[in-house]
Amino acid sequence: MAEQSFKNHSRYVPMYHFVASGLLVLPLVVSIMHLVKAIGEGSGRLHAAAMVSLVLSFGLIFWYARFFALRAQDRVIRAEENFRHFVATGKPLDSRLRMSQIIALRFAGDDEFVALAKKAVDENLSSKQIKMAITNWRADYYRM
Repeated sequence: MAEQSFKNHSRYVPMYHFVASGLLVLPLVVSIMHLVKAIGEGSGRLHAAAMVSLVLSFGLIFWYARFFALRAQDRVIRAEENFRHFVATGKPLDSRLRMSQIIALRFAGDDEFVALAKKAVDENLSSKQIKMAITNWRADYYRM
């Protein structure tokens, strides 16, 4: 695995992000076309509406399965980075830090983590600004 940096830290799982999400589009389009046709003909509307709702249900399951897993990872990251800050300073992270800032701070090496966390609060840095300010990148190969 290549060394992680700001330029390559984003992660895509092709079978999930491209194939599975793409496969949801075809049945959605076809079921909507079928519903429109059924409405025009005056028969089969219930079946067509059920198919649209079924496809939309799968889409929601697809979305929320990912969303819930990411929120659980975010909670773990918050706890890890809060503990890391506590070990380094004896104090928890500043409560004004947003979750996106904390997630970005996890990439900072121990030598710059505390100062960058303070700078993030004082200057209200975005997650991108935080990541770009990191000089000693600490890779995270496990986040999905």
